[in-house]
Amino acid sequence: MTAPIGERPAMADYGVNVPEWAPLPWSWAAERLIATRNYWLVTVGTDGQPHSLPVWGVWDETDRQFMFSCSPTAKKARNIAANPLVSFTNDDSVECVSVQGAATRMSEASRIDTWVDRYLDKYGKEMGPEAGSFIREHSCFEVTPTLAISVIERADEFATRATRWRFVGSDS
Repeated sequence: MTAPIGERPAMADYGVNVPEWAPLPWSWAAERLIATRNYWLVTVGTDGQPHSLPVWGVWDETDRQFMFSCSPTAKKARNIAANPLVSFTNDDSVECVSVQGAATRMSEASRIDTWVDRYLDKYGKEMGPEAGSFIREHSCFEVTPTLAISVIERADEFATRATRWRFVGSDS
């Protein structure tokens, strides 16, 4: 899969138009997404209200997709049913990565099994032996990203390293 295209974000008011600017490599963002334990997920309700809560999930760099699960009656599941556009972030506010995309509830058993295996590789020791069954009994969502942005919240790197990535095939 082609790496996302790194660009200078439209943040001139924050000094991100300096000649020293250089995009962060996508591998920098991927490392942070893979290592994150608690992602912040944002969905939007039918009333336009944003809903943000931490979730456990898995970023898979080969597929360049994100997976999480939740109760089928959870607010985030209801929001996604009405509006599949979501945003999720890693759990670091200094070296942050924010990803936008569309969430799809998975129904194909083999696809769910692939993600559950990845999920258990990451969290299995914390969850116990019934974890796989627990996840399969809930709604599993796959997020296909369209856009990501990263900033490094350190004075010496903010203006020179803020990066926006477009995922190939998206219209963002």
